[in-house]
Amino acid sequence: MNKTLKTTGLSMALALCVAGSTNAAEPALPDTLSWTAYNVGSSGYGQSVAIGKALQDAYGVTLRVVPAKNDVSRVVPVVSGQIDFAAAGSGVFYAVEGVLGWAKPELGPQSLQMVMSSTGRNCLALGTAADANIKTAADLKGKRVPWVIGSPALQTNVTAFLAYGDLTWDDVIKVEVSGFDAAWKLLLNDQADAMTSFTTGGGTELNASPRGLHWLSTPHSETENWVRMQAVAPHMAQRVATAGTNISDDNSLECGGFPYPILVTASDQDPALVENMASAITQQFDNFSSAEPSASGWAADRQNFQWVLPYHQGAVAFWKSQGMWSDAADAHNAYLVERQAVIAAAWDALEDKSADGFKERWMLARFNALTAADMPAVWEK
Repeated sequence: MNKTLKTTGLSMALALCVAGSTNAAEPALPDTLSWTAYNVGSSGYGQSVAIGKALQDAYGVTLRVVPAKNDVSRVVPVVSGQIDFAAAGSGVFYAVEGVLGWAKPELGPQSLQMVMSSTGRNCLALGTAADANIKTAADLKGKRVPWVIGSPALQTNVTAFLAYGDLTWDDVIKVEVSGFDAAWKLLLNDQADAMTSFTTGGGTELNASPRGLHWLSTPHSETENWVRMQAVAPHMAQRVATAGTNISDDNSLECGGFPYPILVTASDQDPALVENMASAITQQFDNFSSAEPSASGWAADRQNFQWVLPYHQGAVAFWKSQGMWSDAADAHNAYLVERQAVIAAAWDALEDKSADGFKERWMLARFNALTAADMPAVWEK
């Protein structure tokens, strides 16, 4: 197979399944389950709570949703077995790869695999101030762009859009800022010109301001641009947004994005529990999907079985039972499981995990291991 780490479209086999089917047997779940999720008030937390209510009403199962402020506090309890699942964001990709904030002696690559995810009708786009006249990514040259300190995921997202326009941070005016909300305030106050956001989660204030809002399109036909973007952010997949500020069915945006939330669990989690978790969410889709605007993304026909994270064997068993797991998905998943094993072996073989110079040693070891396995390192050594 073509061993490149890349995102692909949804499988044609998805059409074989209808979301929320009630024909399946009742899932066998324990009385109590636990998930970590984003903080209270986030879309991910709201969706998790809505799923929990549906499980309680249908099966008498109590889903304990534990809000966590960052990726580490969402993921580590799952890997250690303290929590069953995590409703995570794209940062879980970095966790599995062992890069960016995970390239630390006390962390490293995390043994996580997917159950399913919510792929909404929005996208992750670059929101620009309309008066900055940014019509293409190349127009970002010389513009003011926020750099969120201490947030590798946000930094990577913006870097990917610069790469789409064949630009780097040297081509723009970097404006350091403390957080995501503060970055958008810079646009509002005419101190910056562009910032990434989900189309359903940002841009409202800017749109109502004198500057105005313009979402930058990343046309799927611009193949070379997409190759550059996915070299920086392999988790970006092509999609068409029909939801968001200034976006609708009649005013769609050709763009990209990634699932959120992404339901993951430890790779050694009980396959039967994982299979039944996927079954329960799918069966109860109709009962929770209207509770939160983005929850419709959990539909079976919104799943992407060829994304950048491997699926757990229990999840594979469920999706096969639904007639939705193709040979292509199986080959892709086998490759990702192998990749995960290569990275884990490189971590275990790294003898010197002292703090001084650790990141450089680890990234070199990771690079060498993946290169030897004929797999793209994605992040340089």
